[in-house]
Amino acid sequence: MPLKIESSVFEQGSSIPPRHTCDDKDLSPPLRWSGAPEKTRSYALIVDDPDAPDPAAPKRVYVHWVLYDIAASVTSIEEDGEAKALKAGARQGENDWSRTGYGGPCPPIGRHRYFFKLYALDTTLGDLGAPTKKELEKAMQGHILSQAELMGTYQRGGG
Repeated sequence: MPLKIESSVFEQGSSIPPRHTCDDKDLSPPLRWSGAPEKTRSYALIVDDPDAPDPAAPKRVYVHWVLYDIAASVTSIEEDGEAKALKAGARQGENDWSRTGYGGPCPPIGRHRYFFKLYALDTTLGDLGAPTKKELEKAMQGHILSQAELMGTYQRGGG
């Protein structure tokens, strides 16, 4: 069975509820996964938006969340579950607001796509400080056993 990531609050390609965006409580959505390869030692999660600032003329990929060293025994993160994940040994990197933690969708214009990318790794990465997405991707090179992706959309004022 291939690695799969999903959420109980939105399906692949559907709208992310406002509760998980800057227009409301900005809580990370609940996520769950299955199908990890046998040799998985940890997971990493990167959430980004390739449509910034305007989907009609994207100029950059905006990073919303960097989480890594999620224990191999973990198969879900509950809503607003960062603190629990960190207590269990996960580590956070820096998002494009120059802070750690989840920053939900907050598109300035149009409907954006948000990719929740889960990586099953054959190792734990250890303390990398607060790595950016690029730094985490470099550290993961050669260690990715499998990856899965969940994409949701959001448009301000449009749900």
